[in-house]
Amino acid sequence: MNLLQNFNKAFESKARLGIMSVLMVNDEVSFNMLKELLSLTDGNLATHLRALEEASYISFKKEFIGRKPSTVYSVTDEGKQAFNEHLNELEKFIKGS
Repeated sequence: MNLLQNFNKAFESKARLGIMSVLMVNDEVSFNMLKELLSLTDGNLATHLRALEEASYISFKKEFIGRKPSTVYSVTDEGKQAFNEHLNELEKFIKGS
């Protein structure tokens, strides 16, 4: 029996777990705030955000604050469901059931 078969591969990396954890408790978070909170480089963060976006787990919008462009991210309903299911599987695994 493969105990890890129900884990969602989209959330295997520490960076993606961090991104989703931050987005689950905030309505919107800017790229720069995610970068700061998770201590990731621009390129590394962008790669992980793109993967989560392609899975339809997060969405983004670009806006201008004054003259500066800003990108903000939020978790989708599909992302919330998938992440909660992943956390439930982790909990089952930890409890040994």
